[in-house]
Amino acid sequence: MKSVALHNLGCKVNGYEMDVMQQMLQEKGYKIVPFDEWADIYIVNTCTVTNIADRKSRQMLHKARKLNPEAVVVAAGCYVQTGKEDVLKDVGVDLAIGNNKKKELIPFLEKFLEERVEKVNEKTNDGFKTLDDTTIIDIGNTKEFENMQLRETSGNTRAYIKIQDGCNQFCSYCIIPYARGRVRSRKEEDILEEITGLAARGYKEVVLTGIHISSYGTDFGGPALLSLIESIHGVEGIERIRLGSLEPGIITQEFAARLRTLPKFCPHFHLSLQSGCDETLKRMNRKYTSGEYYEKVELLRAVFDHPAITTDVIVGFPGETQEEFDITKNYLKKIKIYEMHIFKYSKRKGTRAADMKDQVPDEEKTRRSNLLLSMEKEYSKDYRTGYIGKEVEVLFEEEKVIDGICYQTGHTGQYVKVAKRGEDSLSNQLIRGKVTGFLQEDMLLIE
Repeated sequence: MKSVALHNLGCKVNGYEMDVMQQMLQEKGYKIVPFDEWADIYIVNTCTVTNIADRKSRQMLHKARKLNPEAVVVAAGCYVQTGKEDVLKDVGVDLAIGNNKKKELIPFLEKFLEERVEKVNEKTNDGFKTLDDTTIIDIGNTKEFENMQLRETSGNTRAYIKIQDGCNQFCSYCIIPYARGRVRSRKEEDILEEITGLAARGYKEVVLTGIHISSYGTDFGGPALLSLIESIHGVEGIERIRLGSLEPGIITQEFAARLRTLPKFCPHFHLSLQSGCDETLKRMNRKYTSGEYYEKVELLRAVFDHPAITTDVIVGFPGETQEEFDITKNYLKKIKIYEMHIFKYSKRKGTRAADMKDQVPDEEKTRRSNLLLSMEKEYSKDYRTGYIGKEVEVLFEEEKVIDGICYQTGHTGQYVKVAKRGEDSLSNQLIRGKVTGFLQEDMLLIE
């Protein structure tokens, strides 16, 4: 049987889909090999969130071609969806598969291999790369959720579960609605079936992920995200339920209060902020104000004991003056988020922001980014310090050797890294212990 090498770029949704594609290939008897080795087939699950992501996608496709000039090189995913014309012109790509078509990887691949012998002299033919326009659809018009079933992942403690696809928000800097289409939610029974199977195989934590999970259920009038979480809570064997990125608007008193009653729910909330300045938020086409965001954070802190609140912040968005940046900086000082992922605005062709006036110079973006990164480091340490002397519950995952000493490491429900000294594996065990201090800058130590 042929050998296949896979490489994934981008978000957790892409990661989930890649895991399922690998699973399908293995079930068909394909041999999976590392991506930097010789293979008969190379599959790159691409990303297109920024122009840099596009470039990385092309680089990995061309790397595959160099590793084996005679291999079948498959480009799949978001870059294919938004950059179809470029992909079809790229002589390094043999087969192009868009979003909502990854489930059909095996039949597409087998059909391509059958026809390749006959059409060997037509490798750059557009119709051949898309199997007569069957591998890429008009994603904006589809209402079907591409249901996949994951049975195992590369890890052995935590599984990411795709519950939703697409986005209707159209933030001015974001290409994803064009790459992923409109909101499409997965049926609750399919989600529960997948999670039940994973629990039977020993997985104890699930992370609900999607492109915009706050919109779960809004497209078919079905149960909303909160009801889904409550249903998952009843699955035997699952000990932790964690959420992917949320929009502030979903946080209400009822939402927080009902989650507070669920012992398996992890009080870790990633609430996308992007800017603390209302004028910048308007240009970004975000659907909240800085004041509304602050209210949501305070609500969570009132309902939960020491919840972990993390966020994303973009610096150097078009038109962001020094005054606007200072507003964001002062806002972040007031709100003191546990972890902030700081991004320098990257122009993305095809978005409204790419054509906006007053683009911020790269050196200024770097300066602003460095300032916020310094703040993030301070606030992150402050948050972790709050656990010293307290007892926490840790789901252990792997062994690490630090300064010649063996430790078992894992995460708390708030996703704080924790280590316990010892050589005996604690993988996939939930253990309580008292925090004694820091082992590393981003890792606490328990005994």
